[in-house]
Amino acid sequence: MNRRRMLTWLGLGGLAAMAGGIGIAKAQSGNRYYSGPVSDHFDGRVFFNPGGEEPRGFSDLLRWQFGETKSRWPAEFASPFAGAMPDASVGGEEIRVTMIGHATMLIQVSGLNILTDPVFSTRASPFQFAGPARVNAPGIAFEALPKIDLVLLTHNHYDHLDLLTLSRLKQDHDPLVVTPLGNDVIVKTDIPDMRLHVQDWGDAFEFGPLTIHCEPAHHWSARGMRDRRMALWASFVLETPAGKIYHIGDTGFHSGINYRAVAEKHGGCRLAILPVGAYDPRWFMAAQHQDPNEAVEGMKLANADFAIGHHWGTFQLTNEAIEEPRDLLLAALDTAGIARERFRPLQPGEAWDIPSGIA
Repeated sequence: MNRRRMLTWLGLGGLAAMAGGIGIAKAQSGNRYYSGPVSDHFDGRVFFNPGGEEPRGFSDLLRWQFGETKSRWPAEFASPFAGAMPDASVGGEEIRVTMIGHATMLIQVSGLNILTDPVFSTRASPFQFAGPARVNAPGIAFEALPKIDLVLLTHNHYDHLDLLTLSRLKQDHDPLVVTPLGNDVIVKTDIPDMRLHVQDWGDAFEFGPLTIHCEPAHHWSARGMRDRRMALWASFVLETPAGKIYHIGDTGFHSGINYRAVAEKHGGCRLAILPVGAYDPRWFMAAQHQDPNEAVEGMKLANADFAIGHHWGTFQLTNEAIEEPRDLLLAALDTAGIARERFRPLQPGEAWDIPSGIA
């Protein structure tokens, strides 16, 4: 077995986390993270996507890892915006988002500082010696972060839930971590005094001037070989005095069902933060990661004025070339007749003050 492929494979969640995982559900008994009533997305033991698709199994993982050719990424992909120094806060009608890398962003709104899926570690992996390594430094150095009030943690894959980073945040900032069902147990095991608020799909709670809604996404979860779908995954809608922000960490397009539901419930949003990378090969990834064309369609279905594309250009998780998500996104916008200034694929350190409306 090729050593490089083995290390990458292991880094994708102990043979499970990002790539699709091993089909071992029948071997599992009980749920180590959550126990609760059966619902339309929880069968009493594991979570699922209503009317959706489960992640592919072991044979398909092998077919992808050893039967497909990955584009070769550069060892370094420096951002021209690196070393951003954000303001302490923004207020009024301002919404400012600064890309840190991959799915980690600083959202500044209504005097609050919010981090999404914070990963400042070198690798998105359960190991420090193997797994996907970042090809650019965080766009904001950890030491340069303003006081962090809130963390949005969408699910438990290693490129989104990084316990080392959360521990540093607890020590230096003590933020409230908002996360879907079951992920609190993972965090509390390593960081017992972390402040957490746990939500199910459809839940909402108030945090200062914000109302935080937990909404569906079409994805899955795992930290290793024996906890597949034991913790929930989600998206969030932030209802703020400056407008609504719709944030998705990972999702498959799922025929646009979740986008339509969010638009119907929330009536559109000022900003949608959407994944645009880690989509190739489509036969393997379509159910869990949308591609740039689907992201543009999602923006339209969610009735979003503006959008930010993330999940590209920092960690190589799948087959596409490093700049392909950006190039395909811009082409999709042109085809759809949407101005490129409305949907920006940000690079680490790049900040965007979201316009107050479409010109």
